[in-house]
Amino acid sequence: MIGSIIDGQDFNASDNSLHVTNPYNGEAIAEIALASDEEFEKAVTSAYETFHQTMKDMPAHERSDILRKTADLMEENTEEFAQTIMEEAGKPIHFSRGEVQRAIQVLRFASEEAKHITGEVIPMDAAIDGDGRLGLVKRFPLGVVAAITPFNFPLNLSLHKIAPAIAAGNTVIFKPAEKTPVSAYKLAKLFHEAGLPGGVLNLLMGTGEIGEGLVTHDKVHKISFTGSLPVGKSIKESAGFKKVTLELGSNSPNIIFNDANINEAAKMLVKGAFSFSGQVCISAQRVYVQKDVYEPFLKEYIKQTEELTIGDPADEDTNIGPMISEDEAKRAKQWIDDATENGAIIEAGGERDGTILQPTIMTNVESNMKIIADEVFAPIVSVIPFDTEEDVIAYSNDSIYGLQAGVFTKNLDRALRVADQLEMGGVWINEISTYRQDNHPYGGVKQSGIGREGVKYAVEDMTEPKFIGFKLKE
Repeated sequence: MIGSIIDGQDFNASDNSLHVTNPYNGEAIAEIALASDEEFEKAVTSAYETFHQTMKDMPAHERSDILRKTADLMEENTEEFAQTIMEEAGKPIHFSRGEVQRAIQVLRFASEEAKHITGEVIPMDAAIDGDGRLGLVKRFPLGVVAAITPFNFPLNLSLHKIAPAIAAGNTVIFKPAEKTPVSAYKLAKLFHEAGLPGGVLNLLMGTGEIGEGLVTHDKVHKISFTGSLPVGKSIKESAGFKKVTLELGSNSPNIIFNDANINEAAKMLVKGAFSFSGQVCISAQRVYVQKDVYEPFLKEYIKQTEELTIGDPADEDTNIGPMISEDEAKRAKQWIDDATENGAIIEAGGERDGTILQPTIMTNVESNMKIIADEVFAPIVSVIPFDTEEDVIAYSNDSIYGLQAGVFTKNLDRALRVADQLEMGGVWINEISTYRQDNHPYGGVKQSGIGREGVKYAVEDMTEPKFIGFKLKE
């Protein structure tokens, strides 16, 4: 049994536990000891005291070295981490290896950023009576950061919270998703092996009650959460004066204009819609295609989708594995059925076998259908024709979400026009909405969230500016 890690020590004795199973075959992976109320308080106290006694004064070069060493150790153990992600999340093995490579990159970005946290000099004489004064702005860590993470990228999305927090000089309480806690445990162990002092990163195993406790605790200074819109709203309402970063839902639009490379767009959007069975926040969910290329695109898209290999995520050739649970697969299948009952057409896929849902292409959809209006978080994509640029901008923006979009066109003027008008946190030109690098600002507008990830931008949000003014002798 494995459990929480508090102040560098394992806490794996508990009357309450949960079993982690492989979503593909149901095999047991691990038993997790859930944190008690006493352990919860111990973790918060440890993080709070370690910040004040150790972390806030740790030199930037030491923080940088620890992050770099963690990256090196992870690189040495790439296959172990990839196998763990594959087993507990059901992510096909080649995608799991890709996640580990990105996680290593996040650690290295954070290692570099730790040494480049700068302030500024304020021109005090710009103000009347400011002559003879000097103004400095320095950035200081916040204190205790709570990292509450999802199942779909259990390593990389966790590090998008943990690595910038450590780079900035904060301590962290890490609450991973209940379905994917094993990679979190191994990650915490790796940090300690790299020399991170006990208490800087405290891992708490538990359910949503742990997260709720962190949101309201007065010794926690920031919440960084990735997950569902309802939980995000609850966090925002309960957090009080804490800083929050919320990365929530999306129903990402991808727009294909008639001058785009249709075959290449189809190839990219197969990956964009169906990678990890669509369980990606920026998965391509709505594909808008200009009418004069709609039919050839749809034909090519169906062809390439039906060539995907479905099966065991441990197999090197598998493209589509299981969803995280059978309940989620049933929910997604019900959304397909609801849409077809109201006139939508299944062009490919649409069938479920246990936790596996076939990659599904829908047409003849309406904007009020769940598969369009809500975050589907499943291998389901809708292909929709449009006439004009103005029409597709209106269709794309007709959503409570605004995380990321893709636009395919060879016309630079059009690309810039459309990007400016799309109500999104990010827009890719000639790239799928699903593409994310770990060094650009990432986050949404509207109900897709608050704040930005991406190492540099997360570090900024995990520090606060302090002004220091001097009145100089005349």
